[in-house]
Amino acid sequence: LQKLQPLIDKYDGFFVTEKTQFEAKAKYFMLQTDLKDKLMPFKMLYNATKTLMIWIREKPDFIITTGTMVAYPFYLLTVLFHKKFVFIETFGRANMPTVAGLKMEKHTDLFIVQWETQKKFYKSAIYGGCLY
Repeated sequence: LQKLQPLIDKYDGFFVTEKTQFEAKAKYFMLQTDLKDKLMPFKMLYNATKTLMIWIREKPDFIITTGTMVAYPFYLLTVLFHKKFVFIETFGRANMPTVAGLKMEKHTDLFIVQWETQKKFYKSAIYGGCLY
């Protein structure tokens, strides 16, 4: 997602990502979780609350996401406030769809894949090339 930095700079954007052991340049960090995490409901509640605070502070016009668990609360707010939602399917899945991608495709304003081979899994996908 860091390859989007010129776009972020042009439109006064910011990054939100999960806090992991890897260094990331982001303005906001969320708790990392997944569906198998026993604490997932509590982490999602925390992330949703933090998302609302970020939304109030930043007032975004659109959201661009690569589909982590961080994306869901932002997606709900884009629907509630009639903003644009762009989903970029992960680079790591060239030959199979992701659960997030399958669920989010029908709800996005723009659905971008990073591999030509991913287009067969998603009806509305547009090939955007590699962002990795």
